[in-house]
Formats: sequence, C-alpha cells, structure tokens
Amino acid sequence: MALHSAEAISTHLLMWRRVREYAVPPSMIEKAAARRAAGDWAGACAAARIDVDLDLRAVRHRHGTDLTTRLRADLRRLAPDLLRWHMPRIAPDGRLRPGLTLTLARYGGPGTAAVQLVVRTPPAWADAGQRMSLTLWEEHGDDASGQHPHPHPDRRFRLDLHRHLWDGTRSGDLARRHAAAGDPYAAGGPERPAGHDPWPPAHWAAEAELLLRAEGRPRGALTARTGVRSLAVLELVAPDDSHVPELRPVRDAPPRQETAALPVLPEAAARPLPDLELLRAGLLTADRLHPLVAAALPGHPDAAGDTAARTPPAPPGAADVLFGGMDPHRVACSGQLHRLVLRDGVLAAVDHDPAQLAREELLMALGGPGLPCLRAIDTAHRTPEALPAVRERLGHGDVTGALAVVEGLLGPAAVLREGPLRDALDEALTGRIDYGRFRSGLVPLHPAADVGEDAGRRPRTHWRLPRAILGKRGARTRPRTGLPG
Repeated sequence: MALHSAEAISTHLLMWRRVREYAVPPSMIEKAAARRAAGDWAGACAAARIDVDLDLRAVRHRHGTDLTTRLRADLRRLAPDLLRWHMPRIAPDGRLRPGLTLTLARYGGPGTAAVQLVVRTPPAWADAGQRMSLTLWEEHGDDASGQHPHPHPDRRFRLDLHRHLWDGTRSGDLARRHAAAGDPYAAGGPERPAGHDPWPPAHWAAEAELLLRAEGRPRGALTARTGVRSLAVLELVAPDDSHVPELRPVRDAPPRQETAALPVLPEAAARPLPDLELLRAGLLTADRLHPLVAAALPGHPDAAGDTAARTPPAPPGAADVLFGGMDPHRVACSGQLHRLVLRDGVLAAVDHDPAQLAREELLMALGGPGLPCLRAIDTAHRTPEALPAVRERLGHGDVTGALAVVEGLLGPAAVLREGPLRDALDEALTGRIDYGRFRSGLVPLHPAADVGEDAGRRPRTHWRLPRAILGKRGARTRPRTGLPG
C-alpha cells in the first residue's frame, strides 16, 4: 500500500502518529515489562508514570479478603504501559484527556454501585508531566479525591468491558474485538447522512449486548456518540433468545432526562483502534507498535510483509534538525569544514585555537558576529525550534528522554544559555511542581477561580469555574472581539 499524499492525511491520524512516536517511549515499555515480569506491579506503574493511591491492607480491612484477592490479581495482570498506550487523548497535541476518571474493573453485581478500580488524569493546569493515578472508587466511600475535577467514573470512557486494552494477559483479544471496527462514520468522521444503510455498524450490537449485560439489562435502549455534537439513541432487540440481537435506532426518541439516564456505548467500542487506522494509511509499521499490540495483530494484512514501499519518511533526528539539516559534526567556517565534537562533556569547536575562541566569544558577548562554529554552538543552546523532538517529548511528559537528547547533543556538562530551549525545560520543571501541588492538595482552588469579590467569601471545594468565567462562556459575543459567537 502506498503512502497517502500529504493532502489526504487527516489531522486525526497525524496526531496519533505523534502520540505513537513520543507518548510511550520504548524505554518505558522495557522498564515496565521487566518489573511486571518480576511480579512488581507497583514498580511497573512507577515506570509508566502512574502513581498508586491504594493500600491493599486497607482494602482488605474495609472490603474483605475476596475483593482484595480479585483486586490483587488485576493489579498483577495490569500492563500500565499498555494502558497509557490506549488512554483517551485530545487534539491537537495528543495529550491525555485531562480531568478524567476511567474505570478499569468493577467488583460487584450488575447494576449495583460496585467498587471500581479506576485510573485518573490530572486537570489541564497540572498535566505537564502527563502522569496518572491508580485508585479505588466507591459510590458512598471516603474518597480522598476532593481536589479532582471529576472524581466520578466517566460512563463514556471506561475500559472494564475492554480489558484487552490494559490487561497484559488479555491483549490477544484485541484483533477479535476490533476486526469489524472499520466503519468510517464510527471513527469520528462526518455524520452519516440520513437514509444511509446499513447503520449502526455491525459490531456495535455485540458491544451493546456486553454493555447492557454489565448494567443488568438483557435488552433495551442506549446512547452512542456519532459525531462531535450528535448523540444517537439506539435499541438492542431480538425476537427471542435463539436469535442474534441487532441494534437499530429507536423510532421515538425519549425525553432528554430519560436519554441522559440510558447506558452509554463506550468510546473504546464505538471507535476503531488508532493503530489499525495508522497501519491502513501507511503511517505506522508493525515494528513501531507496542509489543503486546503487535503480537495481537499477526495476521493483519498491513502488519506483515514488505513495508518498505509504504513506510513514511522517518522524522529527522534531533542532531539533524539542531544544525539545520547539515552534518552535525561539521560547520563551514573560514572557508573550511570545521568539526564540532563533545569534549570534556561539552560541545566544542576543536579546529580553533583556544585563545582565538576566547577572543571570538568575547566579541560575541559584545554583540559581534563571531565565528560560524561558535554561532552554531550558540544556536544549539538557545533555539528549541530546531529541536521538535525535544519539545514533543516534553509535551508528553518524557523529561528523561528530552534531557537525554539534549545531553547527547550538547554534552552532560553543558550549561544552557538563556533562550527558548532553556525556557521550555524550565516550563517542564514548573509543570512538575504544579502537579505536585495538585497531588498534595496545596492548591485549594482552581487557578482561574480566584476572581471577583465572591472568591473570598465563597470557597470552592471542587474545581468549578466562577460565575464570571461561566458568564463569558455563555455570552453571545466573544469578550475580546465583540463578534457574534
């Protein structure tokens, strides 16, 4: 399959290609797999940047031995790097969906307020490290997540019915569960025109049956998101138990309040796997998949065979983009090609006399042009636009990987000069501090909530926006331009 033209590649697929390149680096997968193989599920979570907020002793004291045994078994099966690989993300950068509480497993009967194993993402203002947290949630328990914007599990984003997306022992089910998810209208594309048959997609019926069974309903109605702002009300019906149930739109939509109470088809069931879309578009090869995902798709036509004809050009290396595409070790200077090498832990121009370099550095400090070698070294220390790979790693929380790239280019003993590169690294450090403040509960209010006189008299225990901001959101005109919304 030939690579599609640049005009035909959607921004959705380009976002997921960046996610697959930077969000779950191979070093994280290797470390998490090694800790999981050793039986250290907590160490595997730490390797995947997931904080564990549960104590098995406290769980056994509160809920008994049976639930604790089931929970411990799920924690040992948990592949946290696989979970991060499949977590919901938002455009345009492909970061984790902020402020989300997502169910991994439920420990209780259908339709009951069961104890749930959940994973949480921090709010947008504290998500610089792209970390997650693992904990238990119960309807009427003493949940210590008062600082989280949405502590209740989200019905739209849940993985308890899709264990193959986080359970290392069930990852082989991925091919079977997503084999039929190839409908373009189920992939978040344009809304299906009226009268376009068949609809809903065939695999939705099986997913709907699993959902309703988990809710204690053998048949009935449910809702499914068919577009950004469109919601369909569907009904699972069958003449009797001997017939395969089918999903079809309801004739008369119920009132809004009844619709809101219906079960919601999870996004993991309604949308195709991004990896399958990337493989079909030729934007990703099987060797760049997560190992558990690649092992689950051995028979996929795009996951085997000769991939050289459809492999997209590899992104430029950090050393190449750092020096504008030229040889990172040679610079045209004084009519010759001079070498730039790492010496004594720093990037240095070795083809110049130390006394000459000292004079030229002084000249540059006074505003002079300086030698091309020194200008290249100065650009390497200051300009992050030449380091897209570093910025992508920082955006996805891989500070260790970003620093490794910088040290490999500038040397471990290099002192960064003032400029965009240093600012980007400082911003990443500040973001980690904000996440620590969020985790410790040191920020009692949302950073945007302290406006107006009401902020001093009405403390907000949750992360709700103040009336002033809500008023601007609901206004018919935009506050900055005055143009109609």
